[in-house]
Amino acid sequence: MRAIIALLSIVSFLMVVLPGPMYQFLGLDLGLAFTSIRYGVFVGGAALILIILQVIIARKTVSWGSTLFYTILALVAVVMPLSMMGKASTVPPIHDITTDVTNPPEFVAVAPMRADAPNPIDYEGGEVTRQQLEAYPEIKTQLFAKPIDEVFNAAEQTVDAMGWERVEANAKENTIEATDTTTWFGFKDDVVIRLTEKGDDTLVDVRSKSRVGRSDLGKNAERISTFLDKLRQRTDVVDE
Repeated sequence: MRAIIALLSIVSFLMVVLPGPMYQFLGLDLGLAFTSIRYGVFVGGAALILIILQVIIARKTVSWGSTLFYTILALVAVVMPLSMMGKASTVPPIHDITTDVTNPPEFVAVAPMRADAPNPIDYEGGEVTRQQLEAYPEIKTQLFAKPIDEVFNAAEQTVDAMGWERVEANAKENTIEATDTTTWFGFKDDVVIRLTEKGDDTLVDVRSKSRVGRSDLGKNAERISTFLDKLRQRTDVVDE
């Protein structure tokens, strides 16, 4: 039983963890990657069941160090995908989020990079807008009591600090376009930041859109909120 537990635990862990790097660096088919993760959950569940049976039946001969190690591997294989599924059930299945749903910032410099992306560059609106407004009412245009040049410089610094790859600044006037790459699968999500003068103040709009996947698991809304929070902190520091 020990050998079976070790095998199932290790295999389940690899089935869940490796598809991301293999998709990102080796070109593994995305559907196959998700299939591996799904079956990895079942294999990890089987390993956990056998671990429980081993502890109950052969408690006196259990090697607690190795059992703990294999339990952790199996738990990662089960918990990580289930937590993603749980997250997916709490957010709308959309992947294009913007602070301005009536006139969303446009991608210009990023457009050629998305030519072959499964998700088109255009803003769909309609049901997507409705779901965003219902799920993320806090995602809206932000007013900064600072001149536009100062906010623009702070926005560039914030983009760099967040590790995004700047594609181009001012492909359209007072805009910044960038790409954020996720760690596990290396998914490319594109961001455009638009600044608009309002007297002596500046309006900031941000749009974040995934190139792949129907649901972003809330990542684009989280990215926009984090950026705006960091931008406000940076402009506050400059003001001081």
